[in-house]
Amino acid sequence: MVSWRRALPWLIVFVVVALVGGGVLKPTSGGGDRRPAREGAVTRVVDGDTIHVRVDGDDETVRYIGVDTPETVKPNTPVQCFGKKASAYNHRLLDGERVRLRFDAERRDRYGRLLAYVYRRRDGLFVNDALVRNGYAMTLTIPPNVAHEAEFRVSQRRAREAGKGLWSEC
Repeated sequence: MVSWRRALPWLIVFVVVALVGGGVLKPTSGGGDRRPAREGAVTRVVDGDTIHVRVDGDDETVRYIGVDTPETVKPNTPVQCFGKKASAYNHRLLDGERVRLRFDAERRDRYGRLLAYVYRRRDGLFVNDALVRNGYAMTLTIPPNVAHEAEFRVSQRRAREAGKGLWSEC
């Protein structure tokens, strides 16, 4: 029979690992944001993976974490295959919408943009994943922001196998 005194530390480790892995507890390192999600109104859709959101009276440029859409507005870069369609899809998803922003380990990128997982407020749609799942974006993992990496990889594989969006046209 195992004594509780010997088993308790292992039980605690197991519970903590399960909570972190399930997203209940979020490790914060490298300047991570410990505050809860923030909400705001989309004021402008820039392209397929960038929006402006009015949050707490400030207009924030928000770059989606974990995904990358073909370029349409990058200086000195031609419009890329499927870029206009990705941008149009993002417009359809978010024009005039309220969103919830969730953060990962890093709050801002080197350009000062807020990095976030974006959820449409009215129905909870996970916008980052919807873009990948429907073939409008590819995964782009930049550690330490990796909370949804596995989910995005599955969505990308399925979209590619189904020939959705950019996977059939580009």
